[in-house]
Amino acid sequence: MSKTTRIVSLVIIDAVLLNLSIFFALLIKFDASVPQQYIEYLRSFAIVGTVLQLAVFWLFGLYRSLWEYASIEEMLQIIFATLVAYAIRAVVGYAGGKVFPVSVYIVGWILLNMMVGGTRISYRLARRVKNDLLRRRCKPSRAMIIGAGSAGSMLIKEFKNHTDMNIVPVVMVDDDRTKHGTKINGVPVVSGREKIKELAGKYNIDEIIVAIPSASKKEIAELLRISKETKCKLKTLPNMMEIMDGEVSVKQLRDVRIEDLLGREEVKLNIEEISGYLTNEVVMVTGGGGSIGSELCRQIAKFNPKKLIIFDIYENNAYELQNELMFLYKDKLDLEVVIGSCRDRERLREVFERYKPGVVFHAAAHKHVPLMEGNPSEAIKNNVFGTLNTCRRAVDFGAKKFILISTDKAVNPTNIMGASKRLAEIIVQSMNRMGDTKFAAVRFGNVLGSNGSVIPLFRKQLPVVLHHFALSLWQLFRKNLSTLLWTGKSMKQFTRDYCLLRLY
Repeated sequence: MSKTTRIVSLVIIDAVLLNLSIFFALLIKFDASVPQQYIEYLRSFAIVGTVLQLAVFWLFGLYRSLWEYASIEEMLQIIFATLVAYAIRAVVGYAGGKVFPVSVYIVGWILLNMMVGGTRISYRLARRVKNDLLRRRCKPSRAMIIGAGSAGSMLIKEFKNHTDMNIVPVVMVDDDRTKHGTKINGVPVVSGREKIKELAGKYNIDEIIVAIPSASKKEIAELLRISKETKCKLKTLPNMMEIMDGEVSVKQLRDVRIEDLLGREEVKLNIEEISGYLTNEVVMVTGGGGSIGSELCRQIAKFNPKKLIIFDIYENNAYELQNELMFLYKDKLDLEVVIGSCRDRERLREVFERYKPGVVFHAAAHKHVPLMEGNPSEAIKNNVFGTLNTCRRAVDFGAKKFILISTDKAVNPTNIMGASKRLAEIIVQSMNRMGDTKFAAVRFGNVLGSNGSVIPLFRKQLPVVLHHFALSLWQLFRKNLSTLLWTGKSMKQFTRDYCLLRLY
Protein backbone atom coordinates (compact mmCIF):
# COMPACT_ATOMS: atom_id res chain seq x y z
CA MET A 1 0.00 0.00 0.00
CA SER A 2 1.37 3.40 -1.05
CA LYS A 3 1.71 6.31 1.36
CA THR A 4 -1.08 8.33 -0.34
CA THR A 5 -3.48 5.39 -0.34
CA ARG A 6 -2.77 4.73 3.34
CA ILE A 7 -3.42 8.37 4.33
CA VAL A 8 -6.63 8.62 2.29
CA SER A 9 -7.88 5.36 3.82
CA LEU A 10 -7.19 6.59 7.35
CA VAL A 11 -8.91 9.95 6.70
CA ILE A 12 -12.04 8.22 5.42
CA ILE A 13 -12.09 5.78 8.35
CA ASP A 14 -11.58 8.61 10.88
CA ALA A 15 -14.37 10.67 9.29
CA VAL A 16 -16.77 7.78 9.78
CA LEU A 17 -15.56 7.10 13.34
CA LEU A 18 -15.94 10.77 14.38
CA ASN A 19 -19.64 10.66 13.60
CA LEU A 20 -20.19 7.11 14.83
CA SER A 21 -18.68 7.88 18.23
CA ILE A 22 -21.09 10.71 19.02
CA PHE A 23 -24.02 8.71 17.61
CA PHE A 24 -23.21 5.68 19.79
CA ALA A 25 -22.81 8.00 22.78
CA LEU A 26 -26.34 9.28 22.15
CA LEU A 27 -27.66 5.72 21.89
CA ILE A 28 -26.05 4.87 25.23
CA LYS A 29 -27.35 8.07 26.87
CA PHE A 30 -30.96 7.65 25.74
CA ASP A 31 -31.17 3.83 25.70
CA ALA A 32 -31.40 3.67 21.90
CA SER A 33 -34.28 6.20 21.81
CA VAL A 34 -32.48 9.32 20.64
CA PRO A 35 -34.64 12.49 20.54
CA GLN A 36 -35.18 13.87 17.05
CA GLN A 37 -33.55 17.23 17.88
CA TYR A 38 -30.22 15.56 18.57
CA ILE A 39 -30.44 13.69 15.27
CA GLU A 40 -30.89 17.06 13.58
CA TYR A 41 -27.89 18.45 15.50
CA LEU A 42 -25.80 15.57 14.13
CA ARG A 43 -26.90 16.21 10.54
CA SER A 44 -26.28 19.95 10.68
CA PHE A 45 -22.83 19.53 12.25
CA ALA A 46 -21.71 16.51 10.21
CA ILE A 47 -19.80 18.16 7.35
CA VAL A 48 -18.31 21.22 9.08
CA GLY A 49 -17.55 19.37 12.31
CA THR A 50 -15.94 16.42 10.54
CA VAL A 51 -13.66 18.69 8.49
CA LEU A 52 -12.60 20.67 11.59
CA GLN A 53 -11.92 17.54 13.59
CA LEU A 54 -9.95 15.89 10.76
CA ALA A 55 -7.88 19.07 10.54
CA VAL A 56 -7.06 18.65 14.25
CA PHE A 57 -6.00 15.04 13.61
CA TRP A 58 -3.73 16.26 10.81
CA LEU A 59 -2.15 18.94 12.98
CA PHE A 60 -1.45 16.37 15.70
CA GLY A 61 0.38 14.17 13.17
CA LEU A 62 -1.98 11.18 13.22
CA TYR A 63 -1.40 10.68 9.49
CA ARG A 64 2.38 11.00 9.61
CA SER A 65 3.06 8.14 12.05
CA LEU A 66 4.15 4.68 10.92
CA TRP A 67 1.63 2.56 12.79
CA GLU A 68 3.61 -0.64 12.36
CA TYR A 69 5.99 0.93 14.92
CA ALA A 70 3.26 2.53 17.07
CA SER A 71 4.02 2.93 20.76
CA ILE A 72 2.90 4.93 23.81
CA GLU A 73 3.79 8.23 22.08
CA GLU A 74 1.34 7.49 19.24
CA MET A 75 -1.40 6.58 21.73
CA LEU A 76 -0.83 9.88 23.55
CA GLN A 77 -1.14 11.64 20.20
CA ILE A 78 -4.53 10.00 19.70
CA ILE A 79 -5.74 10.92 23.21
CA PHE A 80 -4.83 14.59 22.87
CA ALA A 81 -6.05 14.83 19.27
CA THR A 82 -9.47 13.36 20.09
CA LEU A 83 -9.75 15.52 23.20
CA VAL A 84 -9.13 18.70 21.19
CA ALA A 85 -11.47 17.46 18.45
CA TYR A 86 -14.31 16.96 20.92
CA ALA A 87 -13.56 20.31 22.56
CA ILE A 88 -14.01 21.96 19.16
CA ARG A 89 -17.28 20.05 18.66
CA ALA A 90 -18.51 21.30 22.04
CA VAL A 91 -17.45 24.93 21.38
CA VAL A 92 -19.08 25.01 17.94
CA GLY A 93 -22.21 23.39 19.41
CA TYR A 94 -22.48 25.98 22.17
CA ALA A 95 -21.91 28.81 19.65
CA GLY A 96 -24.68 27.49 17.41
CA GLY A 97 -27.07 26.63 20.21
CA LYS A 98 -26.96 22.94 19.39
CA VAL A 99 -25.52 21.43 22.53
CA PHE A 100 -25.50 17.76 23.55
CA PRO A 101 -25.53 16.69 27.21
CA VAL A 102 -22.07 16.75 28.85
CA SER A 103 -22.16 12.98 29.40
CA VAL A 104 -22.57 12.47 25.63
CA TYR A 105 -19.34 14.37 24.96
CA ILE A 106 -17.46 12.36 27.59
CA VAL A 107 -18.73 8.98 26.41
CA GLY A 108 -18.23 9.99 22.78
CA TRP A 109 -14.64 10.99 23.44
CA ILE A 110 -13.94 7.66 25.18
CA LEU A 111 -15.52 5.74 22.28
CA LEU A 112 -13.54 7.77 19.72
CA ASN A 113 -10.28 6.97 21.52
CA MET A 114 -11.12 3.28 21.45
CA MET A 115 -12.12 3.32 17.79
CA VAL A 116 -9.23 5.38 16.43
CA GLY A 117 -6.69 3.53 18.58
CA GLY A 118 -8.29 0.23 17.61
CA THR A 119 -7.91 0.89 13.88
CA ARG A 120 -4.22 1.66 14.35
CA ILE A 121 -3.57 -1.35 16.58
CA SER A 122 -5.55 -3.63 14.26
CA TYR A 123 -3.02 -2.77 11.53
CA ARG A 124 -0.24 -4.09 13.76
CA LEU A 125 -2.27 -7.17 14.66
CA ALA A 126 -2.93 -7.93 10.98
CA ARG A 127 0.76 -7.46 10.22
CA ARG A 128 1.69 -9.73 13.14
CA VAL A 129 -0.62 -12.49 11.86
CA LYS A 130 0.80 -12.10 8.36
CA ASN A 131 4.37 -12.32 9.69
CA ASP A 132 3.56 -15.41 11.73
CA LEU A 133 2.07 -17.11 8.68
CA LEU A 134 5.14 -16.27 6.61
CA ARG A 135 7.46 -17.62 9.30
CA ARG A 136 5.59 -20.91 9.43
CA ARG A 137 6.31 -21.52 5.75
CA CYS A 138 10.06 -21.70 6.40
CA LYS A 139 11.63 -22.84 9.63
CA PRO A 140 12.79 -19.72 11.52
CA SER A 141 16.01 -19.43 13.45
CA ARG A 142 15.35 -19.70 17.19
CA ALA A 143 17.27 -17.04 19.10
CA MET A 144 18.35 -16.52 22.70
CA ILE A 145 18.90 -12.88 23.65
CA ILE A 146 21.45 -12.11 26.35
CA GLY A 147 20.46 -8.86 28.05
CA ALA A 148 16.88 -8.10 29.12
CA GLY A 149 17.32 -4.33 28.90
CA SER A 150 16.06 -1.69 26.50
CA ALA A 151 18.31 -2.96 23.68
CA GLY A 152 16.99 -6.51 24.02
CA SER A 153 13.39 -5.23 24.16
CA MET A 154 13.78 -3.19 20.98
CA LEU A 155 15.44 -6.11 19.20
CA ILE A 156 12.45 -8.35 19.96
CA LYS A 157 10.08 -5.72 18.54
CA GLU A 158 12.08 -5.44 15.35
CA PHE A 159 12.40 -9.20 14.91
CA LYS A 160 8.62 -9.42 15.06
CA ASN A 161 8.30 -6.68 12.43
CA HIS A 162 11.00 -7.98 10.06
CA THR A 163 10.03 -11.31 8.54
CA ASP A 164 13.05 -11.12 6.23
CA MET A 165 15.31 -11.68 9.25
CA ASN A 166 13.51 -15.00 9.90
CA ILE A 167 14.57 -14.91 13.56
CA VAL A 168 12.24 -15.72 16.44
CA PRO A 169 13.39 -14.78 19.97
CA VAL A 170 12.26 -17.56 22.33
CA VAL A 171 14.13 -16.90 25.58
CA MET A 172 16.11 -14.13 27.31
CA VAL A 173 19.00 -14.30 29.77
CA ASP A 174 19.96 -11.59 32.24
CA ASP A 175 22.05 -11.53 35.43
CA ASP A 176 19.50 -9.25 37.14
CA ARG A 177 17.54 -11.70 39.32
CA THR A 178 14.61 -9.28 39.69
CA LYS A 179 13.82 -9.85 35.99
CA HIS A 180 13.77 -13.65 36.23
CA GLY A 181 10.30 -15.09 35.73
CA THR A 182 9.07 -12.01 33.85
CA LYS A 183 8.38 -11.49 30.15
CA ILE A 184 9.56 -8.74 27.80
CA ASN A 185 7.36 -8.34 24.71
CA GLY A 186 6.15 -11.90 25.21
CA VAL A 187 9.61 -13.45 25.58
CA PRO A 188 10.41 -15.00 28.99
CA VAL A 189 13.46 -13.95 31.01
CA VAL A 190 14.58 -17.25 32.51
CA SER A 191 17.91 -16.99 34.31
CA GLY A 192 21.45 -15.62 34.35
CA ARG A 193 24.50 -16.40 32.24
CA GLU A 194 25.31 -19.54 34.23
CA LYS A 195 22.51 -21.46 32.44
CA ILE A 196 23.18 -20.34 28.87
CA LYS A 197 24.41 -23.76 27.75
CA GLU A 198 21.53 -25.58 29.46
CA LEU A 199 18.89 -23.24 28.01
CA ALA A 200 20.34 -23.50 24.50
CA GLY A 201 19.65 -27.24 24.54
CA LYS A 202 16.27 -26.95 26.25
CA TYR A 203 14.88 -24.38 23.81
CA ASN A 204 16.66 -25.73 20.67
CA ILE A 205 18.46 -22.42 20.15
CA ASP A 206 20.09 -21.72 16.77
CA GLU A 207 21.50 -18.24 17.47
CA ILE A 208 22.64 -16.40 20.56
CA ILE A 209 22.53 -12.60 20.42
CA VAL A 210 24.40 -10.45 22.93
CA ALA A 211 22.31 -7.29 23.29
CA ILE A 212 24.18 -5.28 25.92
CA PRO A 213 25.65 -2.24 24.10
CA SER A 214 26.81 -0.67 27.36
CA ALA A 215 28.83 -3.72 28.46
CA SER A 216 32.62 -3.55 28.61
CA LYS A 217 34.86 -5.46 26.20
CA LYS A 218 35.84 -7.80 29.02
CA GLU A 219 32.24 -8.63 29.86
CA ILE A 220 31.31 -9.17 26.20
CA ALA A 221 34.29 -11.48 25.76
CA GLU A 222 33.23 -13.50 28.83
CA LEU A 223 29.65 -13.85 27.53
CA LEU A 224 30.92 -14.94 24.12
CA ARG A 225 33.26 -17.46 25.75
CA ILE A 226 30.32 -19.05 27.59
CA SER A 227 28.06 -18.89 24.53
CA LYS A 228 30.51 -20.54 22.13
CA GLU A 229 30.29 -23.76 24.16
CA THR A 230 26.72 -24.16 22.85
CA LYS A 231 27.87 -24.39 19.18
CA CYS A 232 25.17 -21.81 18.30
CA LYS A 233 25.78 -18.98 15.87
CA LEU A 234 26.85 -15.87 17.78
CA LYS A 235 25.84 -12.27 17.05
CA THR A 236 26.23 -9.03 18.94
CA LEU A 237 25.19 -5.40 18.89
CA PRO A 238 27.83 -2.68 18.53
CA ASN A 239 28.89 -0.96 21.73
CA MET A 240 27.53 2.44 22.76
CA MET A 241 30.39 4.32 21.10
CA GLU A 242 29.53 2.71 17.75
CA ILE A 243 25.79 3.46 17.93
CA MET A 244 26.03 7.14 17.05
CA ASP A 245 22.31 7.91 16.87
CA GLY A 246 21.43 6.12 20.09
CA GLU A 247 18.94 3.79 18.39
CA VAL A 248 19.09 0.01 18.46
CA SER A 249 18.13 -1.73 15.23
CA VAL A 250 18.43 -5.15 13.66
CA LYS A 251 20.43 -3.40 10.95
CA GLN A 252 23.17 -2.88 13.52
CA LEU A 253 23.16 -6.56 14.48
CA ARG A 254 26.38 -8.19 13.29
CA ASP A 255 28.30 -11.41 13.56
CA VAL A 256 30.93 -11.62 16.27
CA ARG A 257 34.23 -10.11 15.11
CA ILE A 258 37.66 -11.20 16.29
CA GLU A 259 38.03 -7.88 18.14
CA ASP A 260 35.13 -8.89 20.39
CA LEU A 261 37.23 -11.79 21.70
CA LEU A 262 40.04 -9.49 22.86
CA GLY A 263 38.61 -9.19 26.35
CA ARG A 264 39.92 -5.73 27.22
CA GLU A 265 39.16 -2.11 26.53
CA GLU A 266 40.78 -0.21 23.69
CA VAL A 267 44.08 1.41 24.62
CA LYS A 268 43.77 5.20 24.59
CA LEU A 269 46.70 6.99 22.99
CA ASN A 270 48.19 10.29 24.12
CA ILE A 271 47.60 12.02 20.81
CA GLU A 272 49.37 15.28 21.73
CA GLU A 273 52.58 13.51 22.79
CA ILE A 274 52.61 11.34 19.67
CA SER A 275 51.94 14.20 17.28
CA GLY A 276 54.76 16.14 18.94
CA TYR A 277 57.48 13.96 17.43
CA LEU A 278 55.74 12.68 14.26
CA THR A 279 54.24 15.84 12.75
CA ASN A 280 56.54 17.48 10.15
CA GLU A 281 59.15 14.76 10.73
CA VAL A 282 60.73 12.28 8.32
CA VAL A 283 59.58 8.87 9.62
CA MET A 284 60.96 5.55 8.45
CA VAL A 285 59.30 2.18 9.12
CA THR A 286 61.38 -0.92 8.41
CA GLY A 287 59.26 -3.95 7.64
CA GLY A 288 56.57 -1.43 6.74
CA GLY A 289 54.62 -3.92 4.64
CA GLY A 290 54.15 -6.43 7.46
CA SER A 291 51.22 -6.79 9.85
CA ILE A 292 52.53 -4.46 12.55
CA GLY A 293 54.60 -2.28 10.24
CA SER A 294 51.67 -1.57 7.90
CA GLU A 295 49.43 -0.60 10.80
CA LEU A 296 52.18 1.68 12.12
CA CYS A 297 52.29 3.38 8.72
CA ARG A 298 48.51 3.86 8.72
CA GLN A 299 48.61 5.45 12.16
CA ILE A 300 51.68 7.61 11.42
CA ALA A 301 50.05 8.95 8.24
CA LYS A 302 47.31 10.53 10.37
CA PHE A 303 49.85 12.84 12.07
CA ASN A 304 51.01 14.66 8.94
CA PRO A 305 54.67 13.55 8.78
CA LYS A 306 56.99 15.50 6.54
CA LYS A 307 57.77 12.24 4.75
CA LEU A 308 56.86 8.61 5.40
CA ILE A 309 59.33 5.97 4.22
CA ILE A 310 58.17 2.35 3.94
CA PHE A 311 61.27 0.12 3.91
CA ASP A 312 60.61 -3.55 3.15
CA ILE A 313 62.16 -6.44 1.26
CA TYR A 314 58.80 -7.87 0.15
CA GLU A 315 57.51 -5.60 -2.60
CA ASN A 316 53.95 -7.00 -2.86
CA ASN A 317 52.84 -5.96 0.63
CA ALA A 318 54.66 -2.63 0.32
CA TYR A 319 52.94 -1.96 -3.02
CA GLU A 320 49.47 -2.73 -1.63
CA LEU A 321 50.06 -0.44 1.35
CA GLN A 322 51.33 2.31 -0.93
CA ASN A 323 48.14 2.14 -3.02
CA GLU A 324 45.98 2.17 0.10
CA LEU A 325 47.67 5.22 1.63
CA MET A 326 47.82 7.16 -1.64
CA PHE A 327 44.11 6.51 -2.19
CA LEU A 328 43.28 7.77 1.32
CA TYR A 329 45.61 10.77 1.49
CA LYS A 330 46.42 11.55 -2.17
CA ASP A 331 48.74 14.59 -2.29
CA LYS A 332 48.50 15.25 1.45
CA LEU A 333 51.03 12.52 2.25
CA ASP A 334 54.64 12.51 0.99
CA LEU A 335 55.20 8.76 0.72
CA GLU A 336 58.26 6.82 -0.39
CA VAL A 337 58.46 3.05 -0.76
CA VAL A 338 62.00 1.69 -0.62
CA ILE A 339 62.81 -1.95 -1.30
CA GLY A 340 65.73 -3.36 0.63
CA SER A 341 66.90 -5.56 3.48
CA CYS A 342 68.11 -4.57 6.95
CA ARG A 343 70.87 -7.14 6.52
CA ASP A 344 72.30 -5.07 3.67
CA ARG A 345 74.44 -2.42 5.39
CA GLU A 346 75.23 -0.52 2.20
CA ARG A 347 71.58 -0.33 1.18
CA LEU A 348 70.71 1.01 4.63
CA ARG A 349 73.47 3.60 4.35
CA GLU A 350 72.08 4.79 1.01
CA VAL A 351 68.56 5.14 2.40
CA PHE A 352 69.61 6.94 5.61
CA GLU A 353 71.99 9.21 3.72
CA ARG A 354 69.34 10.17 1.19
CA TYR A 355 66.29 10.67 3.46
CA LYS A 356 67.89 11.32 6.89
CA PRO A 357 64.87 10.04 8.90
CA GLY A 358 64.30 11.69 12.28
CA VAL A 359 62.21 8.81 13.68
CA VAL A 360 62.79 5.13 12.90
CA PHE A 361 60.35 2.32 13.73
CA HIS A 362 62.18 -0.98 13.33
CA ALA A 363 59.52 -3.63 12.66
CA ALA A 364 61.48 -5.76 10.19
CA ALA A 365 61.96 -9.25 11.60
CA HIS A 366 61.38 -12.95 11.14
CA LYS A 367 58.54 -13.74 13.56
CA HIS A 368 57.23 -17.27 12.87
CA VAL A 369 58.36 -19.43 15.78
CA PRO A 370 58.20 -22.88 14.09
CA LEU A 371 60.02 -21.68 10.97
CA MET A 372 62.79 -20.04 12.99
CA GLU A 373 63.28 -23.26 14.96
CA GLY A 374 64.15 -24.92 11.69
CA ASN A 375 66.19 -21.98 10.36
CA PRO A 376 68.01 -20.48 13.37
CA SER A 377 70.78 -18.85 11.34
CA GLU A 378 68.24 -16.78 9.38
CA ALA A 379 66.62 -15.61 12.62
CA ILE A 380 69.99 -14.40 13.91
CA LYS A 381 70.92 -12.72 10.61
CA ASN A 382 67.68 -10.81 10.30
CA ASN A 383 66.53 -10.17 13.87
CA VAL A 384 69.95 -9.59 15.47
CA PHE A 385 72.32 -8.30 12.78
CA GLY A 386 69.50 -6.54 10.92
CA THR A 387 68.67 -4.62 14.10
CA LEU A 388 72.36 -3.86 14.74
CA ASN A 389 72.80 -2.49 11.20
CA THR A 390 69.71 -0.29 11.45
CA CYS A 391 70.73 1.06 14.88
CA ARG A 392 74.21 1.99 13.62
CA ARG A 393 72.78 3.83 10.60
CA ALA A 394 70.36 5.71 12.86
CA VAL A 395 73.28 6.90 15.02
CA ASP A 396 75.50 7.69 12.01
CA PHE A 397 72.87 9.94 10.40
CA GLY A 398 71.50 11.60 13.52
CA ALA A 399 68.05 10.08 13.94
CA LYS A 400 66.24 11.54 16.95
CA LYS A 401 64.31 8.43 17.98
CA PHE A 402 64.64 4.72 17.29
CA ILE A 403 61.85 2.34 18.40
CA LEU A 404 62.31 -1.42 18.17
CA ILE A 405 59.14 -3.49 17.77
CA SER A 406 59.88 -6.51 19.93
CA THR A 407 57.79 -9.39 21.24
CA ASP A 408 56.64 -10.86 24.54
CA LYS A 409 58.49 -14.03 23.53
CA ALA A 410 61.71 -12.19 24.35
CA VAL A 411 60.85 -12.58 28.05
CA ASN A 412 62.86 -15.58 29.32
CA PRO A 413 62.98 -16.91 25.75
CA THR A 414 62.41 -20.61 25.14
CA ASN A 415 62.76 -20.57 21.36
CA ILE A 416 65.10 -19.20 18.69
CA MET A 417 62.76 -16.41 17.61
CA GLY A 418 62.32 -15.14 21.18
CA ALA A 419 66.06 -15.38 21.87
CA SER A 420 66.91 -13.44 18.71
CA LYS A 421 64.48 -10.66 19.67
CA ARG A 422 65.94 -10.54 23.18
CA LEU A 423 69.39 -10.02 21.66
CA ALA A 424 67.88 -7.24 19.53
CA GLU A 425 66.58 -5.58 22.71
CA ILE A 426 70.00 -5.79 24.32
CA ILE A 427 71.53 -4.13 21.25
CA VAL A 428 68.96 -1.31 21.41
CA GLN A 429 69.64 -0.78 25.14
CA SER A 430 73.40 -0.64 24.56
CA MET A 431 73.03 1.84 21.65
CA ASN A 432 71.63 4.48 24.01
CA ARG A 433 75.25 5.21 25.04
CA MET A 434 76.52 5.57 21.46
CA GLY A 435 75.11 8.97 20.47
CA ASP A 436 72.27 11.46 20.73
CA THR A 437 69.63 9.09 19.32
CA LYS A 438 67.05 7.96 21.88
CA PHE A 439 66.52 4.21 21.67
CA ALA A 440 63.50 2.31 23.01
CA ALA A 441 61.84 -1.07 22.58
CA VAL A 442 58.19 -2.07 22.88
CA ARG A 443 56.96 -5.63 23.25
CA PHE A 444 53.89 -6.86 21.41
CA GLY A 445 51.92 -9.90 22.45
CA ASN A 446 50.07 -12.11 19.96
CA VAL A 447 48.54 -9.70 17.47
CA LEU A 448 44.91 -10.63 16.79
CA GLY A 449 44.29 -11.17 13.09
CA SER A 450 47.89 -10.58 11.99
CA ASN A 451 49.51 -12.46 9.10
CA GLY A 452 50.45 -15.95 10.16
CA SER A 453 48.12 -16.00 13.17
CA VAL A 454 45.45 -18.65 13.50
CA ILE A 455 42.32 -16.58 12.73
CA PRO A 456 43.30 -15.50 9.17
CA LEU A 457 44.29 -19.14 8.59
CA PHE A 458 40.83 -20.32 9.64
CA ARG A 459 39.23 -17.67 7.45
CA LYS A 460 41.17 -18.91 4.44
CA GLN A 461 40.41 -22.56 5.13
CA LEU A 462 36.67 -22.17 5.75
CA PRO A 463 35.66 -21.46 2.10
CA VAL A 464 37.72 -24.47 0.99
CA VAL A 465 35.98 -26.74 3.51
CA LEU A 466 32.55 -25.45 2.48
CA HIS A 467 33.43 -25.91 -1.20
CA HIS A 468 34.44 -29.55 -0.68
CA PHE A 469 31.30 -30.21 1.36
CA ALA A 470 29.04 -28.67 -1.31
CA LEU A 471 30.86 -30.61 -4.04
CA SER A 472 30.48 -33.93 -2.24
CA LEU A 473 26.81 -33.18 -1.56
CA TRP A 474 26.22 -32.42 -5.25
CA GLN A 475 27.93 -35.62 -6.33
CA LEU A 476 25.83 -37.63 -3.88
CA PHE A 477 22.70 -35.87 -5.13
CA ARG A 478 23.49 -36.78 -8.72
CA LYS A 479 24.07 -40.42 -7.81
CA ASN A 480 20.82 -40.62 -5.84
CA LEU A 481 18.59 -38.55 -8.14
CA SER A 482 16.43 -41.54 -9.05
CA THR A 483 15.98 -42.36 -5.34
CA LEU A 484 14.87 -38.81 -4.65
CA LEU A 485 12.31 -38.91 -7.44
CA TRP A 486 11.02 -42.31 -6.35
CA THR A 487 10.64 -41.53 -2.60
CA GLY A 488 9.40 -37.98 -3.12
CA LYS A 489 11.84 -36.52 -0.59
CA SER A 490 12.51 -32.80 -0.79
CA MET A 491 16.06 -31.51 -1.23
CA LYS A 492 15.86 -30.04 2.29
CA GLN A 493 14.97 -33.45 3.80
CA PHE A 494 17.67 -35.14 1.76
CA THR A 495 20.32 -32.64 2.91
CA ARG A 496 19.28 -33.06 6.53
CA ASP A 497 19.45 -36.86 6.29
CA TYR A 498 22.85 -36.65 4.61
CA CYS A 499 24.23 -34.34 7.31
CA LEU A 500 22.97 -36.65 10.06
CA LEU A 501 24.54 -39.61 8.27
CA ARG A 502 27.89 -37.83 8.06
CA LEU A 503 27.75 -36.84 11.73
CA TYR A 504 27.14 -40.38 12.92
